[in-house]
Amino acid sequence: MFQHNGKLIYHKEISPNHMLMVIDAIEIAKNAVMGQFVEVRVSDSYEPLLKRPISIHDTDKKLGTISLLYQVKGKGTKLLSEKREGMYVDILGPLGKGFTLPDYSIQKLLIVGGGIGVAPLLFLSKEVRRQFFNSTMILGYNSKEQILRIDEFKKHSSNLQITTLDGSFGEKGLVTVPLERELAARNYGMLYACGPEVMLKSVAQLAERYEIPCQVSMESLMACGVGACLGCSRKMIVDGKEIYQRVCVEGPVFNSREVVWENV
Repeated sequence: MFQHNGKLIYHKEISPNHMLMVIDAIEIAKNAVMGQFVEVRVSDSYEPLLKRPISIHDTDKKLGTISLLYQVKGKGTKLLSEKREGMYVDILGPLGKGFTLPDYSIQKLLIVGGGIGVAPLLFLSKEVRRQFFNSTMILGYNSKEQILRIDEFKKHSSNLQITTLDGSFGEKGLVTVPLERELAARNYGMLYACGPEVMLKSVAQLAERYEIPCQVSMESLMACGVGACLGCSRKMIVDGKEIYQRVCVEGPVFNSREVVWENV
């Protein structure tokens, strides 16, 4: 991992309460893999004390920059949203275990995201395309106004489908409807998902029903972000044994069949 005091190259609201920032962080950009995250200090003071975990939305290894896409929904992200281009941001990363791609005997991949959970999926979809896999992507939002970076996602997916709960854009309803339709109609070799936990549980159940391996990227409240405090530990079943794994170290990406979906 690397500690950077990176210059803020770009920082703008791209939809209501959703910000896109680009930071000069050459070592993180060079070493990050899809699905990892960074810890961001949101203020120059010690209030709030803890950094905020934000998934890596994209990287540009040539320019040495990383992109973060985040939702403004609390004090910490509100403070972060007030930072201006040209200012510096204290970040630590890349952190956690990211997504892994299958071997080349598997060609068709399925990627599912919901809400701000789509953030790490651009990095994933770019790498999927770069390595010549064929991918279908299904992204779900509450409404048309909350759709994020659709043009960028279109560039890197063979088949992009959008759902909205209110029907204002794309197919009306939940992402699990077109997801099950795709699983029933086509032979996919791997499923990737990131979004609200209730969505991830449903995706995991469909993956098990259709006997397809599935990787889920999970969110958790984090204090340290490096595994020391154990505050983000989640119950898992690994090799038939119940254990606890840290979202910030053993995750945030997990095998969906190992996750214990409690209280969801």
